[in-house]
Amino acid sequence: MELKDFLDSSYTAYHTTANACEILKEEGFVRLTLGDSWKLERGGSYFVTRNGSSVVAFCLGQSNVFNIVVSHTDSPSFKIKGNRLVESESLKRINTEKYGGGLLYSYFDRKMKVAGRLLTETADGVEQQLVVSDYNVVIPSLAIHLNREANEKPFLKPQSDTLPLFAQGEADLYASLTEDNVLDADLYVTPATEAFSSGLHNEFLCSARLDNLTSVYNSLYALVDAEPQGLAVVACLDNEETGSGTRQGTPGFLKQVLDGIIDALDLTRTESTYATENGMVLSVDNGHAAHPAHPEKHDPLYKCHMNEGIIVKHHVNYATDGLSAAVFKRLMDLVGLPYQDLYNNSELSGGSTLGLVTARELGMKVCDIGIAQLAMHSACETCGCEDLETMHKALTAFLSCTLAGVDGITVK
Repeated sequence: MELKDFLDSSYTAYHTTANACEILKEEGFVRLTLGDSWKLERGGSYFVTRNGSSVVAFCLGQSNVFNIVVSHTDSPSFKIKGNRLVESESLKRINTEKYGGGLLYSYFDRKMKVAGRLLTETADGVEQQLVVSDYNVVIPSLAIHLNREANEKPFLKPQSDTLPLFAQGEADLYASLTEDNVLDADLYVTPATEAFSSGLHNEFLCSARLDNLTSVYNSLYALVDAEPQGLAVVACLDNEETGSGTRQGTPGFLKQVLDGIIDALDLTRTESTYATENGMVLSVDNGHAAHPAHPEKHDPLYKCHMNEGIIVKHHVNYATDGLSAAVFKRLMDLVGLPYQDLYNNSELSGGSTLGLVTARELGMKVCDIGIAQLAMHSACETCGCEDLETMHKALTAFLSCTLAGVDGITVK
């Protein structure tokens, strides 16, 4: 699957995970279920899902050391609140709330879709239906003649200003998506603008959900292309944008998968401790490129730029320390890939990632990395095309390498 197709069709974490499963199945990965008795073979490739919105895939080499890559399947959007519509003059609007920290004004006057999952009633119980509306919706902005201050100081109230226009006349949201009886749903309104290249030399990629679907996509194909010496694991988890405090969002799901691997391989307690203590996690999530109009928003000595290599993220919100950064940088030096250090402006607080919660849950070394992008959490973000290829090579090298404790790293 091409990256642009992946971005265009992965409207929600459910669609992202469905696409990830298709990629893995096409590449010969075997689907497993938590709670079953696993029979795993060295050299085998497997994957597990939870809630239809998170997936963990792994390949088993001969060494008992975990090389783990984590990223997240969700992106900022608007979550729909039930099936009741908001009556607005002669129009009906969809009742929504913010999901994650979206750059709200960027979602106005843009083609969007209703997407997610419906939980329908069947003779056998409850069935999940993955849906995308065959119609578009839009959030209309207030005309400049009625809001002269809009360009100087936009101020938005999510309960009134960001509700998508749905219909004029009689309408039913659930009925527009299925003929079945809907018990409940997890639906979102999310951008439907197709990914496109920009710049004189097509050096940039613009799309919704670059954060963090570029990381999901690259990590999946890195695992496909890797030649793992150890236990190579890729975890794509839901709900990072809202704190990861769910059964499908928490790295607890990842830990259950790791425990399943340890049990199936019949590793002793000493061997399992060795596997995590000598292993490492890369938390892969995009970071801020230096904005050409606002260089003052970045650290004056550590500005990162698009198409200049992987960023190594340093901040109290990240799990990176000197050791994990050094190990990652040494690997990049060995395979000849560029990287750059990202430090925030000390007067501003950056976002968080899966890094810290993964380090806490697994007790492993973690390095937060990503690619540099502009307009993070916008309905249309921008990144560098060269960085996408660099990230794929970096993750492939990491998943293929042999980690040697805290003192060194070797690469096949």
